[in-house]
Amino acid sequence: MKSYIPVLSIAGSDSSGGAGIQADLKTFSALGCYGMTVITATTAQNTMGVKGIHGIPIDHIEAQLDAILSDIPPKAIKIGMLDRPEVVELLASKLKGLEIPIVFDPVMVATSGDRLIQEETIESIKEKLFPIVSLITPNLDETEILCGFKVQSLSDMKKAAAFLQFYIPNSVLIKGGHLETEVIQDLLVMKEGDEVMYENAKIESSNVHGTGCSLSSAIAAELAKGSDLQLAVTKARNYIYQAILLGKSVKTGQGNGPLNHFFNPQNQIIHEVE
Repeated sequence: MKSYIPVLSIAGSDSSGGAGIQADLKTFSALGCYGMTVITATTAQNTMGVKGIHGIPIDHIEAQLDAILSDIPPKAIKIGMLDRPEVVELLASKLKGLEIPIVFDPVMVATSGDRLIQEETIESIKEKLFPIVSLITPNLDETEILCGFKVQSLSDMKKAAAFLQFYIPNSVLIKGGHLETEVIQDLLVMKEGDEVMYENAKIESSNVHGTGCSLSSAIAAELAKGSDLQLAVTKARNYIYQAILLGKSVKTGQGNGPLNHFFNPQNQIIHEVE
């Protein structure tokens, strides 16, 4: 029997198409996977900022998730914006015990600087969701919110990773794109404690809306395709670098534009299953 490679995004919707589930679906598709979604919230936003957030009723989030898991079991899951503690608690109960990679991008602040999460949700995430995910991918702003201290250097990133692994039995990828350095430095700390430092040149571009969403989705897609974590992060970062590079001169909206997700789309992967 032949099958696609299904990957699930549990996240918020971005009405402008640059981030959230829209970016996730574009990323899954560009990397040859079959994308599915559970929408946790809708946002009214564009390249200039977030105008409003509407949480999807909990019972409907649960219905979406049950429908997917009972019919098209994903090979990996990406989790994005969770705006309420109730959503965190639902996912913690539903996803616990699943033996597939779960990549969590703890979306808290939009590229525009708008806050996307309730304060009381943060502790719920740390206590209930972090223990069951395979990898979290916070940027520096999100890392500071999670840790409660400033993260402004590579040594701070290492300190933060150690702090976060108190809650997370698996791996942490801290994205250092906002560091005042000549190159972008991302730090991956594996569940065994091994550290991997990734570096690439900075690209001057205002078209970076949805970068974090797309990176975590790319990692989930590569894990679903069979890569180990270090290779999945390497492939995902290369994809994002090219998507930024080849989209930097394209004008979309008046603010922070999207990446070029389809700069080199892969054919849909079809493989044999038992």
